[in-house]
Amino acid sequence: MKNMIRLLLRNLSVLLLVLPFLANANSRIDSLRVWPAPDHTRLVFDLSGPVQHRVFALENPRRLVIDISSVRLNTQLESQDLQSTPVSRIRSAVRNQQDLRVVLDLSREVQPRSFLLRPNDQYGHRLVVDLVMPEQVRVQKAPPRESLPREQRRIIIAIDPGHGGEDPGAIGPGGTREKTVVWGISRELARLINQDPAFDAVLTRTGDYYIGLRKRVDVARNARADLFLSIHADAYRSPQPSGSSVYVLSQRGASSESARWLADSENRADLIGGVEGVLTLGDKDETLAGVLVDLSMTATLSESLKAGSRVLKNMGQVNRLHKRDVEQAGFLVLKSPDMPSMLIEAGFISNPQEERRLRDPAFQRQMAAQIAAAVKEYFRENPPPNTVLANNTSSDLRRYVIRRGDTLSEIARRSGVDIGELRKINNLSSDAIQVGQTLRIPST
Repeated sequence: MKNMIRLLLRNLSVLLLVLPFLANANSRIDSLRVWPAPDHTRLVFDLSGPVQHRVFALENPRRLVIDISSVRLNTQLESQDLQSTPVSRIRSAVRNQQDLRVVLDLSREVQPRSFLLRPNDQYGHRLVVDLVMPEQVRVQKAPPRESLPREQRRIIIAIDPGHGGEDPGAIGPGGTREKTVVWGISRELARLINQDPAFDAVLTRTGDYYIGLRKRVDVARNARADLFLSIHADAYRSPQPSGSSVYVLSQRGASSESARWLADSENRADLIGGVEGVLTLGDKDETLAGVLVDLSMTATLSESLKAGSRVLKNMGQVNRLHKRDVEQAGFLVLKSPDMPSMLIEAGFISNPQEERRLRDPAFQRQMAAQIAAAVKEYFRENPPPNTVLANNTSSDLRRYVIRRGDTLSEIARRSGVDIGELRKINNLSSDAIQVGQTLRIPST
C-alpha cells in the first residue's frame, strides 16, 4: 500500500511540473525526421506554429543543444533511426515550464546550421538543423582537362535525381513518390553509362536526402561534367496528361503554358526540401548573377537542344511522348553556362496508368537504357576535344558531306564498307539521304 501511495505521489509531482508547460506553450513539435547525407545530417522538426530557437555546442562529452521557446513535445524524439549519422542519442527536457531543450549526443565533430521554414503546400512550419561534417564537405574537384593525358579524358555525365529526402516531389494517386521513381531511373542510368570505358557518370545525390538546386549544378561543375541530366516525373493538376518530355532552358520565356507551370513548380523545390535563405533570393547579387549566366548560354543552349532531341526520340521507344519537340522554360537547375543541360520528365506520375508504369522497375530500366543510348550516340557524333572518344573517332572514322546525285549504296561502295554498317553507324532506318547531310564513314 505504501509503495502505491509513493508511486501516485511521484506521478502527481511530475504532472504538476508538466501542466504549466502545457498551458503556456504556444506551439507543438508534432514529429521529427532525420535525413543522413554523405556530408551532413539533417534534422527536421515539424511545428504547429512559428518558434524561436538557439543552437550551441558543449564539449566533454561532445553535445549539441537546441533550445526551443514556448513549445511542447507531441512526439517521441528518442525513437529515431540514427544509423549513418553523427548522433548517438537524442534527449529532451522541459525548461522554465514552457521551453524545450533537445540534446544531441555526438560521436564526432559537426558544424551546426539551423533555420526556420515557412509553411508550403506540403508542410507547415519547420525547424531545420543541419549537422555538417567539415572533413566531408571538401569536394574533390577533377583536375584541369588540359593537364590530363589524352587517353585519360573520359566524357563526364552528371545525373541529377530530382527531389529527395525532405522533398518527395510529386505524389501519384496511388501514393508513388517522384523521388523514388527518379532514383531508380538515375541509378540504372549511371550503371549503364559507367559500362562504357569512354564515359563516367556522376550522381548529384547518392541517397535519399535533399540538396539545393544550385548545389546540384555545383556538383556537376566540380566534376567538370560534359552534360547535365536532371531526372524527374511530371505531374499536373488533372490526371489526364501523359507521356514523356524533355526540357531545356529558355532565355525568352516558356515554350508553352504547361512548361511554365512545370518550371515554376520545380523551382519551388528548395522551399520544400529546405535551403537556408531561400526566402530572400531576390537580392541584387542573385539578379546580376542570373543576367550574366543568361548572357553566356547561347552556345550551350544549342548543344542542349541537339542532345535533348536525341534523348526525346529514344524515350519514344518505351513511352508515348507528351510533346514531339523539346520544350523550353526557365528551370533554375539548368542555368549553367558551361555545360549542356536538360530536364527529363519520364512520364506523368499524376496519371494513374502512367504511375503504375513509372513505379515498375522493368520500365525504369528500359527508360534508363534509352536515355543512355541517346547520350552515347550524341557524343559519338559530337565528341569533346581531348577525350577517349574523340581520339577513337578521329582515327577510326572520317566524315563525308552528301552531294547531289549521291546514294547510300554508292557511298558505301566507294568507301569500301558494308552498307549495313554505314546505316548502323549513322543511325539510319532507311537508305534515304539528303544533300548537305554529313555521314560518318568507318576507315577500311
